[in-house]
Amino acid sequence: MTPAIELLCRSLSRRDKLTPAEEASLASLTQRTSHYARGSEIIAEMSRPSASCLLVEGLAGRAVSGEDGTRQLSALHIPGDFVDLHGLLLRKMDHSIVAISNCTVAYIPHESLIALTATEPHLTRMLWTLTAIDAAIQRKMTALLGRHTPAQRLAHLLCEIYTRLEIVGLSSGLGFHFPITQTELSDVLGLSVVHTNRTVGKLRARNLISWNSQQVDILDMEGLKSLGDFDPTYLSLQSEPR
Repeated sequence: MTPAIELLCRSLSRRDKLTPAEEASLASLTQRTSHYARGSEIIAEMSRPSASCLLVEGLAGRAVSGEDGTRQLSALHIPGDFVDLHGLLLRKMDHSIVAISNCTVAYIPHESLIALTATEPHLTRMLWTLTAIDAAIQRKMTALLGRHTPAQRLAHLLCEIYTRLEIVGLSSGLGFHFPITQTELSDVLGLSVVHTNRTVGKLRARNLISWNSQQVDILDMEGLKSLGDFDPTYLSLQSEPR
């Protein structure tokens, strides 16, 4: 089993049980691996992909750009995420996917995914679950930008990223690697770079986090959850038949 499929199976298995046969079906999917440098465009806006992209290493962002050149990162993707599974049905991309750090991705042809859905109804529902979770993350981000303070937005984001990394086995204790710049973080939080720096400083001052270079350590998980009003229900972490 390739690293890409292993990470995908970890994510799916948190939501429901996969049989050995289903894991084998996923492992049999044709894959083409590519590497992208930080700042590169992995998937272009208005493109019509013929394959869906599974992130294997690195951090990627879903970017929506305005005509004036401004950019909002509406979601972050971690290893094990399909960054554009919805493209299988929507066909034309209305946003881009950019490499926040150096990234490795595996492309799985749409024809392979279509064949899988024709023979594996449970796996089809599981992949559908992932697209539903993507939508839930977007809804949560919308609510955070509209109704929460900058400190609450950042606290919630850090809780979410930690939780998602823990699911696929990429956290370490209460810490995680987070290779994002202040500029990119400001594009996620909808703030200026100056305001973003101040917000990070507020969480440090409250002894909620330690953030050195690209390493984030959560010093007070309950305090961070409380500040961010973090409830992971939208990530559908309960294991149950789907």
